[in-house]
Amino acid sequence: MSRCLPLLFTALMLLAPAATVAQDAGDPEVAALRASFEYGKYAEVLDRAGSRIDRGGLDEDDLVELHKLAGLAAFNLGRTDDAHRHLRALLRLDPDFSLDPFVVPPPAVAFFDTLKAEMDTELDFLRQERRLRQEREKAEAERRERERLEAEVQRRRAEELASQVTVRTVEKRNFLVNFVPFGAGQFQQGRTSLGIVFAATEGVLAVTSIISFFAYEGLFEERTIDLDNVLDPDGRASVTVRYIPTNRAQQRDTWQLMKLSSAAGFYAIYAAGVVDALLHHEDQVVRSTVEPRAEPPADASARPTTSARATAPKTYTRVGLYPTPGGLGAGLTLSF
Repeated sequence: MSRCLPLLFTALMLLAPAATVAQDAGDPEVAALRASFEYGKYAEVLDRAGSRIDRGGLDEDDLVELHKLAGLAAFNLGRTDDAHRHLRALLRLDPDFSLDPFVVPPPAVAFFDTLKAEMDTELDFLRQERRLRQEREKAEAERRERERLEAEVQRRRAEELASQVTVRTVEKRNFLVNFVPFGAGQFQQGRTSLGIVFAATEGVLAVTSIISFFAYEGLFEERTIDLDNVLDPDGRASVTVRYIPTNRAQQRDTWQLMKLSSAAGFYAIYAAGVVDALLHHEDQVVRSTVEPRAEPPADASARPTTSARATAPKTYTRVGLYPTPGGLGAGLTLSF
């Protein structure tokens, strides 16, 4: 009865994690050795586990599981050296590995804890090395991810550039437009805001000058004055006089001042606009725009063939001179 109790505890130790580990095990032989261990075939498990470890090709989880099975099997068989060897290899793979005291017999747990205490210094070094390796792997994974994202961005940018075409537009500007008032030079150069300022200012001054002119002219009155004919005493002569009455002198001065000042202001703003337009003048401006590339026609028949282009109708122009009864005439002939 006492001999069966450790076996029962050992079976319980492997029973709980068996289902989870079986799902992730990459080697079918690991699952077979676990089943053999549960049936108490410790010698078989120890031999087969060692042989499978020697062949290699295992991932870390399977290797840890095999060393655990072999170590516990060796402990149950009383082969302490083999138990030490496999459990030490297990701890070197996973320095933080521990046995569950609720499912593993206390003697096995005590043996394992003693072994961990003996390897304490080595395990601390392994933990640091493992942490550094994990940090390097994490940094390497982040670097690969950044490179992947950069490559994806470059690929999308290349696709966008391939689907677009750059159109360059050459705009020729007339030099004489710079001398046109109301901000015409600025509008031609694309400086709309400044052009609006010149146009509005010159427009207000021009309207003010025109209104002042007509208001000033409206102050005049006309009167006809009869004069005696000096050469002919019996004859009479008349003269029409145009004048501004004295009682309108203040209005005359006001409207005249407004007319002259608005005219002077108009020409000053006009001159400033011309100078500004000349300073910023360019004979031609090249603009580049990016537009989507036109898709080629899906139907090849939609594209004109060589023969069709060769037989396309042509237009001929002929100019001729011919005499007329009154001189010479000219004629223009178009042929399609």
